[in-house]
Amino acid sequence: MTMIRASIRMLCLAALAGLITPLHARAETLNVFASYAQAPAVKAACDTLLRDLAGHQRSLGAPELARGGAGGIDVLVGLDRLAQRTEDTIAPLSLLANVHPSKPLRDAAEACELRLQAFSSQFYQDAKIYARIKSAQPTDAIDVQMQRGLLDSFEDSGVALTPARRQRAQALNNQISKLSQDFDRRVREIATTVAFTEAELDGVPVNVWSKAPRDAQGRRLLGLAYPSVLPVLDNARNPQTRERMWRAFQARGGQANLKLLARLGAQRREYARLFGLASYAEFAVRHRMAQSVERVQGFLGEVKAVVDQREQRDLADLRAAKAADLKQPLQATPLKRWDTGYYVERVKRERFALDQESFRRHFPTEASVDFVFALSGRLFNVGFRPLQQTLWHADAKAYEVFDLGDQRALATLYLDLYPRADKFGHAAVWSVRGSSTLDQRLPIAALVTNFNREGLTLAELETMLHEFGHALHVALSNTRYATQAGTNVKLDFVEAPSQMLQEWVYDAKVLALFSQVCAACEPVPADLLERATASRSFAKGLLFARQHLYASYDLALYAASAPEPLALWARLEGATPLGYEKGSLFPAAFSHIAGGYSAGYYAYLWSLATAHDLHTAFAADHLNGTTGQRYRSIVLANGGQIDANELVTRFLGRQPGNAAFFEWLDR
Repeated sequence: MTMIRASIRMLCLAALAGLITPLHARAETLNVFASYAQAPAVKAACDTLLRDLAGHQRSLGAPELARGGAGGIDVLVGLDRLAQRTEDTIAPLSLLANVHPSKPLRDAAEACELRLQAFSSQFYQDAKIYARIKSAQPTDAIDVQMQRGLLDSFEDSGVALTPARRQRAQALNNQISKLSQDFDRRVREIATTVAFTEAELDGVPVNVWSKAPRDAQGRRLLGLAYPSVLPVLDNARNPQTRERMWRAFQARGGQANLKLLARLGAQRREYARLFGLASYAEFAVRHRMAQSVERVQGFLGEVKAVVDQREQRDLADLRAAKAADLKQPLQATPLKRWDTGYYVERVKRERFALDQESFRRHFPTEASVDFVFALSGRLFNVGFRPLQQTLWHADAKAYEVFDLGDQRALATLYLDLYPRADKFGHAAVWSVRGSSTLDQRLPIAALVTNFNREGLTLAELETMLHEFGHALHVALSNTRYATQAGTNVKLDFVEAPSQMLQEWVYDAKVLALFSQVCAACEPVPADLLERATASRSFAKGLLFARQHLYASYDLALYAASAPEPLALWARLEGATPLGYEKGSLFPAAFSHIAGGYSAGYYAYLWSLATAHDLHTAFAADHLNGTTGQRYRSIVLANGGQIDANELVTRFLGRQPGNAAFFEWLDR
């Protein structure tokens, strides 16, 4: 669950951050997605892009721009239009590299990203353009923010380094981009299946495996996508079934990805040292909301202090449940990693009479989309109309996002909801195009998930709202520069608008909107929702102790030392109550920290604190359109053109704080 965003002004840092910008058209009309029939068409588009960018670079470095720009176009506007031109080609290709059924086309898209990376590495070291930016005269606070962001990008790319260090920075940027691609591809395109007899799948919902292919022995072959893995881990009564699926899932990426992760750590560390910094974590955090690693560590320490005892209580409950289930003494009952999901669900069924699978009949998948659309209408005064577009797969759909008041078009939204071979395996949103009021440019977002076609659990509906929060952040952006549009905000703020919306699924008044969009949908009984809400507190310690571990591992991996990835993981996980399972290779599939969230996984917890602070404004009424409109105009519309702390302060009418988060965490 993440935001695949493109910080347009940081093309050269895309390799370091694992993010490549995404599209452009200076027109008021909605954009039609750039479809490619075959890989050669991708290469041709890439060739044209790079020729255009080289021309833009020469123009931006021309002497007349020092005097304000030929034709009145100053350097800030010129750079933003260069970023838009880049988006036009790279955005759809970045998305297609993760969702298109054709491997040759996906490979061609990735190859174009690498070629753009090579261009960006040298572009952001162009001293003439850097000098133009420094000499620009901002007209207001938005221009100041734009100028500062551009200067950071050029400086972080090495424009002020010695010639030898600049050359090394370019090489490292390009290498890091390639390694990150290779890491993600190995996880995304994994073809491993695990064979189970139907008896071994006892307890697993039949619709999870009934259509799965069989091997020569008649066993069902389940892949490692989340719609297969999680139902097995949460429901299979046979512990050997759970263990086999868990170990296969933990082995994704394999030893090859562990080697890549070690190289990524070493190269990012070397990059930071070119700038006189001891660690990549220091380099990455210094421009974020947190500003320093020490401040992040202090925050994580506060989280740990709250969740440690809760984790111990949760594990004691799970171990007791396992002992009772197996009818054996507690002292003879070890709790294993592949047991936790199963016994969390078992305890919830016993303690709260709650079964996540029971929600699927209440939340048909297509009706759930209509529900989210209806909720967005109530809160943010926006509607959604189907568009007829030829996309990358028959499952993908396009919608026009429009204002319910004046009916004007605001954005395009793509949805790709169901799993298939070689598709991105999690849930995420791609910022395909950033808004620009200067160029009448309408934004585009693509929401990609891997949901069950039959319906969603409550947890999956929560995921849908999370991702839709990202999509709305893109779609309702109304910024001057595309460079600052939508989710082009600091990494430790970008998850806050999406995490905040997760709270809406536990409100009966909100879920009642289902009746407006699906007359045939059976309403969620009040007592079932009450039990689901009560169950949220159970295993919260286990969940957030795990998030703390991920964030701590990420920072340690990118610290000043040079830890071997698996040894570091085994040491840190080994210090947790459940310990480390020998042979497991979790870091080999930890794509977040190989790419866009390197030295930034803490952002999920950091932005969750901001999300709960924002939520206080909605707590009394989750359907308050007045509050929603204020949120839309202050937080969502401004993207990154105003500092995140300032946006939160304006919306809440007070200084931001973490009190609401820690109160919720301890609840």
